[in-house]
Amino acid sequence: MIDWDDAFDNSGHVPGSADLPQQWAREGALFREDMARSGRVDLDLAYGAGARNRIDLFRPQGPARGVVVFVHGGYWHKLDKSFWSHLAAGPLGHGWAVAVPGYTLAPEARISGITREIGQAVTFVAERVGGPLRLAGHSAGGHLVARMICDDSPLRADVLDRVEKVVPISGVHDLRPLLETRMNEILRLTPEEAASESPVLHRRRGAAAVTFWVGAAERPEFLRQNRLAAECWQGRGVKDIYEPGRNHFTVVAGLTRTDSPLVAELLN
Repeated sequence: MIDWDDAFDNSGHVPGSADLPQQWAREGALFREDMARSGRVDLDLAYGAGARNRIDLFRPQGPARGVVVFVHGGYWHKLDKSFWSHLAAGPLGHGWAVAVPGYTLAPEARISGITREIGQAVTFVAERVGGPLRLAGHSAGGHLVARMICDDSPLRADVLDRVEKVVPISGVHDLRPLLETRMNEILRLTPEEAASESPVLHRRRGAAAVTFWVGAAERPEFLRQNRLAAECWQGRGVKDIYEPGRNHFTVVAGLTRTDSPLVAELLN
């Protein structure tokens, strides 16, 4: 039998992971302070009625080429947007605006409700910043950006048409195994919701290119999920990449660098 709790336990298999949230919080705060001094950030813009329905919008120097929306992870029930501000640095350096939305966490919200909130957030950003949209998300955020281009996408057609590329990073694309985890006491997934919220059980909608990205040193379940998603959505513009030497936490750090393979994939 598969131990699904262990299969999804990234922290338990990466030494030093308990110290990472504090590090991310420091780096995010310093980045926001620096952007505030330059006058190139709008913090806590409200896109919905919920307390966490807020977006931080970072602007490049000069006119934006478009906007990247980055959706954070934390298994839908942990962390918030403030831990990830510094991940805007890579796209900003190439002239793209970057929006980092928050969302209501489980158990206050169900995953289906979080999907709708991210749809609201992407729509809000699209109405505020012109040009093409690129969507990226890490872990649970990878799931959420993939949901934006499913056949039941919460995005309006005119917004979906502007989405050029989606890069789910270490995403969870088949939620059914989570039914067998202790975490589901928080997520409250039913078999029906686990199926309806699984991108691999949907058809892809729209013309956006999709790159399923994962660290090659991640847990086997995340490697499986990445491959499964690419196979289920196979076709023009879909590929899967396994970044050498990266684990579930280091894989997203590429977004901080203008010269990283991850940023190149997202923006090219």
